[in-house]
Amino acid sequence: MRPSRGRSEDIVVFWLQGRESRCDGCDAELSRGNFLRREGDRGLCLACADFDHLEFLESGDAALTRRASKHSRLRAVVVKWSKARRRYERQGILVEPAAIETALEACLADEELREARRRREASRRERLDHEYVGTFADQIREQYPRCPPETATRVAEHACRKHSGRVGRTAMAKALDPDAVDLAVQAHIRHELTGYDAHLLGGLERREARERVRPEVARILDDWSASS
Repeated sequence: MRPSRGRSEDIVVFWLQGRESRCDGCDAELSRGNFLRREGDRGLCLACADFDHLEFLESGDAALTRRASKHSRLRAVVVKWSKARRRYERQGILVEPAAIETALEACLADEELREARRRREASRRERLDHEYVGTFADQIREQYPRCPPETATRVAEHACRKHSGRVGRTAMAKALDPDAVDLAVQAHIRHELTGYDAHLLGGLERREARERVRPEVARILDDWSASS
């Protein structure tokens, strides 16, 4: 049974509950509790679906969810199969971390939400391996001398977050392999500096959306690679 779609533009991501499966993109193991995005007959992990930059916001606070959804350029509805009701039920949304921050700022009058924000920030700090992030950022600046320093730090923090499954946590990245660093930088450019997310939200397939923005990504990479 397919989950119902609340709005025509909703992108649906499944919260796995049953037996283990594998990503059809990178062959990574997907177990209970992982997220899965379907593209036709293929099941993809969030990294292969280009959704790994999004953060899960659990259902429960309608105002926070509404504001975060409004401010996120790309968003997806997370659903889980209910055996009791024999249907997919909404569990929350995947949105950009900055959108959650903006939504929290708009709700700061509520002390409970202020506490939720403090917990979220404390968790984020705990999950960051500061030494590794700094080394990864240095490698970015070495490969891309004209990349803004604050951007290199943001890319490293995102790619290297513990337990995220992102490129910065792979063995290649931990060895500071140049290709792994390139992948992290390209992903940042694609999501933050091009219209890629808007193309996905507009219904384009992931491959076509990547082709649309490929020239712009290449141009920025060339600019950041220049030594002077």
